[in-house]
This record gives sequence, structure tokens and C-alpha cells, in this order.
Amino acid sequence: MTVYDIAARLPDIDQLRARCRALAVLERIIDGGEPYYDFTSAWGGGEAALMRNGSGDEWAVLFTTEGAFIRVFDHESAMSPYADADHELWPGLLDGLPVVWRAQVEEPAFCDETGRFIATAVLWRLTGDDRWHAGEGIVFPPPPAPHDDRGPDGSGLLDILLDDIVDRFVEFAADYYEIDVDPAAVAHVVAHRPLTDSVVRALNPHLTVAELRDDVAAVGYPIAAT
Repeated sequence: MTVYDIAARLPDIDQLRARCRALAVLERIIDGGEPYYDFTSAWGGGEAALMRNGSGDEWAVLFTTEGAFIRVFDHESAMSPYADADHELWPGLLDGLPVVWRAQVEEPAFCDETGRFIATAVLWRLTGDDRWHAGEGIVFPPPPAPHDDRGPDGSGLLDILLDDIVDRFVEFAADYYEIDVDPAAVAHVVAHRPLTDSVVRALNPHLTVAELRDDVAAVGYPIAAT
């Protein structure tokens, strides 16, 4: 899997934003600590979905009035700037990037201490576009292992945002948190149906909607009327 495969399979901007919000809510219900998946409605003049796995891998999806910008960093990828003596980006990674997204390449959160943009995969989509875009003519190195689902550029870290998000989140929870979660409850959240106590307790029997209300509202997710 490469960034081109992901670009062909990602949903449109509105649906992607909804899935990102759902991941953040699911994460908050299951674990209230440092989030693996997060969503903030206060990122500059827009919103941002964030993934950090605690091992040096991360992605960010920025939603603005212009569209959406995605930055991925896989610390083990051969395409990492840290694998280059001069810390240069992999050739072609930003080729064709619209000027409107250039500010993201200078975003401090995405740069190292010297101000260099650090990424192994980049995607973007302008409002009104009919598809996602990535750098033109990227020549990828071989993946590190024959069955590595991250791909050579780490773009596979985004695969949880694809159409099988429910199954992927159930698998993620089993692998990362070592718990079995109710697929029907996950599907309820992914579908953006209003959050209820029964759904929350199906995912975490120790929580109620009332305890989550502020966090869920901050994400922009609907809560059932009481």
C-alpha cells in the first residue's frame, strides 16, 4: 500500500471528518488517558484529527475552509527525512502541492527543531475536488517486509479511515487495549448517531454520557437528548 492507494480509497472530506470525530469519541469512551486518536476543533482557523501511537508514528488531518491536508510520519520508513544525511524530504513528496497548503509545510507541529517539515506521506484535497491528491511521480523504496501493511511510506497508518473502519477499530481495540468491543456500538458511533448511555456502557461499563458530555461536545459529536 502506498499513498496513491490510500488516495484512491479515502472518502470525501465530510465523511472523513465524521470518521475522525468518531475515532476520537470511541477512544475517549474506551480510555480517558493520553489519546491514540484525537480531534480538536481549535487548530488555527480549522479543525484537526490526530493520531500518535507513542512509538514515533503519527498522522494529522487538517480541515479548513480550503479543504483538507494530511501529513503522515512513519519513523521506520526508508522515506523518513531522518534516513537522509541532509534530512531532505523524499523526492516528489510535495510535487504539485497547491500554494494554499504551503503554510502546513511550515507548521511547527510538523517540523523538527530546525524548522524542517518531517513527513513520509502527504495528501490533500481542495473543497470541490473530486479526489484526493499526492505528490506526483513518487518512486517508492521496497517495503521493509513482504507483508508490512504500512507500506513503504507509512500511508497504511491511515487505513483505519477507510470504509471498513468498524472492523478495523474492533481489531485495533483487541490489539492495542486487549479488549473485545461490541461492533454494533462501534458502528453506532461511526454512523454519528447520537450518543446514549447504552452505547457508552457497551464500550465501557464504567462510564455514562454525563461523564463524557464536555469531551464529546468538544469533538462536535451529537449526544442524545435526555
